[in-house]
Amino acid sequence: MSNVFEFIAESRSRSGSSAARAVRREGKVPAVIYGGHAEPGLLALGHNDVVKHLEHEAVYSHVLDVKVDGKVQKAILKGVQRHPAKFQIMHLDFLRVSMNEVIKVHVPLHFINESTSIGGKKGGIATHSMVDIEVSCLPADLPEYIEVDLAKLDVGETFHLSNLVLPKGVDVPALHQGPEHDLPVISMMAPKTAAESADTGSAEAAKDE
Repeated sequence: MSNVFEFIAESRSRSGSSAARAVRREGKVPAVIYGGHAEPGLLALGHNDVVKHLEHEAVYSHVLDVKVDGKVQKAILKGVQRHPAKFQIMHLDFLRVSMNEVIKVHVPLHFINESTSIGGKKGGIATHSMVDIEVSCLPADLPEYIEVDLAKLDVGETFHLSNLVLPKGVDVPALHQGPEHDLPVISMMAPKTAAESADTGSAEAAKDE
């Protein structure tokens, strides 16, 4: 899957919305690469190749090789703009990284043992508050995802950011901003009673009348 993390780009000189539209008419995606103690660069990438790359979740939380006119730059994908109605990638933002400087990236959460958790076995309903979180780390320590083990979560309990088991070298910046930022990740709600289910059904039936 190594080629998934390589974006082939060519530099472009013209900026602005009209120039971006011209790039799209050629079947390409306009992009910008910035940061890393270097000047921003305007890029164009093949649309079909970009679409194939973005199908892989790992691309969003991985250090990428952005090959611009044959020269590789290390970067992370910071932004993807999609067309609201058509299947089209409108723009990409890449942030250059230095392997010895800390970066902040959103990584996905992978939930395990939800149905077999203590609360799940009681019929509890898991309510997700987050699907990803922002972490800070060196590029070499950047995890593809963070696993959330719900095995011990009981009905009425909530799993918070502070409960996450983080890989070595990975930190959650929000937890340094005070206890009020220890936000819920997932909660195990009590299962609906028969009476509650009946009330819900009656209310929905009334709406249809």
